[in-house]
Amino acid sequence: MYTMMQVCRKTDMNYEALKFYCNQGLVPNVKRDRNNRRVFDDHDVAWIKDLVCLKKCGMSIQEMKEYLELCLQGPATIPQRKVMLERKQKALQAQIAELQESIAFIDWKQGFYDDVLAGRRPYVSNLIPGLQPDDPSAGRTPG
Repeated sequence: MYTMMQVCRKTDMNYEALKFYCNQGLVPNVKRDRNNRRVFDDHDVAWIKDLVCLKKCGMSIQEMKEYLELCLQGPATIPQRKVMLERKQKALQAQIAELQESIAFIDWKQGFYDDVLAGRRPYVSNLIPGLQPDDPSAGRTPG
């Protein structure tokens, strides 16, 4: 059996978050020791690690509760759980695409600055009068 602090270390969760999850009913069948302190077994720890992942996937507390309820009903609810996870997966993939676009912009901007610093191209800016690019329809413009 593990104490709250031991579980926090094992799951990379802070004490307040673990206590909140327990109080929200997200950790079912929490046991108590003789001093009425929560104690956890390996199954609890594994589930709490799953909760941490679900949170990182963007699940709200309410969605995690719904997912937990489905899990507690057994294998018959696997199709519903798969749908929930698929929705989260698609949202994460969209976020990844947005991040990749942001990285591509930064890569382009860094290349522009490298070229300016090396004297390979003149500095132009949309922000400074007199330094605007000649052709505003030429795609990305430096700043």
